[in-house]
Amino acid sequence: MGRTHWDGWPPEVLQVPDLGDGIRPSIETVLNARPDLVVLYATGDNRDAAVALRGAGVTVISLRLDRIIDFERATTILGDQLGAQAQGRAVIDSVRGTLLRVRNATRALEQPTVFMLSWETPLMTIGSGSFLTELVEIAGGRNVFGDLEGPSPQVSFEEVLRRNPQYILGRPETAGKLGASERWRGLPAVREGRVLVMDTVLVGRPGVRLGEAAVSLARLLHPGITP
Repeated sequence: MGRTHWDGWPPEVLQVPDLGDGIRPSIETVLNARPDLVVLYATGDNRDAAVALRGAGVTVISLRLDRIIDFERATTILGDQLGAQAQGRAVIDSVRGTLLRVRNATRALEQPTVFMLSWETPLMTIGSGSFLTELVEIAGGRNVFGDLEGPSPQVSFEEVLRRNPQYILGRPETAGKLGASERWRGLPAVREGRVLVMDTVLVGRPGVRLGEAAVSLARLLHPGITP
């Protein structure tokens, strides 16, 4: 049994041996753990690892989770593989129920526009191909770059200014950095203190806590709401 060093929830998972990175993992380290099943992120960087592990007789499942529907598909696949179909369906139903509850709680509210700052250099945001855009919409907001394809498109600062979002959603270190930048203070959302700090560990991962992530975003965008 093993995990990547990105895995930290639930806390009990920290008792599982850390086998290293989830991208381009050490094949020797993984095989030394004698796994029956390895779950990889489906990316070109992991293609060689998948081939090597399968060649060593290990069952490999490669999954890519960009949208909420991908989470449901991945949970179904894992449930089937582990003989835990009922548990997988219970997880999917629980997440769906929470997402629906949040959507219903925010449906009649004003939907503020949001710029999600994914990376500063180069400047990247979140597009329509990401579950984060779906979560913002469920939480009662509107992604100003939701018209762009792909999960994390690159954009210009001038375009951010032109679209003039009401709020910026960023990582914990974002608010202070943007507020101290003369360039970013040209954006009203920064100048007027409308930079919201996401719990990126919760919100940034399309897993079993998607419902909690939607609740967290709804409370940021609509303080006082109890979805």
